Amino acid sequence: MRFASALAGAARRCLIVDDETSMRAVVRRLMQAEGFECLEASCGAEALEIQAATPSPLVLSDYHMPGMDGAQLLTQIRARWPETAVVMITAVSDVDLAVRCLDAGALDYLTKPFAIEELRARVVQALEKRRLLIENQSYRSELEARVALQARKYEELFLAALQSLAEALEVKDSYTWGHSTRVSRYAMAIARELHVAPALLNELELGSRLHDIGKIGVRESVLNKAGPLTDAEYAHVMEHPVIGWRLLAPLLGDMPHALAVVRSHHERFDGHGTPDTLRGHEIPLEARITAVADSFDAMTSGRPYRDGMHVEDAVIELRRCAGSQFDPTCVAAFERALATGAIPRPDRSVQRQTRMQIVA
Repeated sequence: MRFASALAGAARRCLIVDDETSMRAVVRRLMQAEGFECLEASCGAEALEIQAATPSPLVLSDYHMPGMDGAQLLTQIRARWPETAVVMITAVSDVDLAVRCLDAGALDYLTKPFAIEELRARVVQALEKRRLLIENQSYRSELEARVALQARKYEELFLAALQSLAEALEVKDSYTWGHSTRVSRYAMAIARELHVAPALLNELELGSRLHDIGKIGVRESVLNKAGPLTDAEYAHVMEHPVIGWRLLAPLLGDMPHALAVVRSHHERFDGHGTPDTLRGHEIPLEARITAVADSFDAMTSGRPYRDGMHVEDAVIELRRCAGSQFDPTCVAAFERALATGAIPRPDRSVQRQTRMQIVA
């Protein structure tokens, strides 16, 4: 194999590093005869400067040099230019050192004195190893990218299936049609006002969309009751956070914040909520945010036995319950988002019309 094929399109350039001028001259003549452009350095520090300014795919370096020796130079080159092929040049008595350099990342070594045939063979071998390493790295990167893409596709399908499950619930509970989508929209607006981290935003969006998924386990006669619930019926409905959490825990094990929304969105800031009677900041932030969003939508949405509240009345109720039912910080963030338009004001006439169409 000739140098041209071994370089596979890389610059036909090499850097010769040796503190002996005569040795650099010998190597330079041999390499130039093979068509290489040669750069020279008399020490390791100078070699790093040249490599930084004009990178060479091949470095031929003596081992024994003042200051930075060949092993130290090799370490620096491997760290800064990992695709560079380094061939160490040693005396016969230093073969053990050369072998240690191979272990440290050198692709081959030469022992002094050497002939042109040996130099050619060692350089071709080193460049061929370099080519294979680059190809393997490219293949590995491509494979990792394909695996990541496939994983994203599976995740998208999985999340789409969960969303379909949430939408199926809203068909079962016809009077909350669109509830999960609105709650998610409100929750995200509150979270942005609170400057929540992007990673938490993603889980909050999913958790708020699925927060009522446990109502799949609630009797339809209770969900669609045309009137206020009895205490027993209310207790039955309030089982849905734990039902939803149990349903989703095997599926969202790596999304704890989404699960926290499902389980804890009916906890109260004063500690009198359900299911775990958490208090204050014991309640996960994502659940405190969703509680405000969920309650606002519930108050402004119509039911068979009542119309939804006016927005201003719902805000007054949120403000009244701040510190007892709701986190005051989340209520304040909600009000800011509402004032800026980040949270759209519900259209009560459209809600009443949609509700009547569903009932009909």
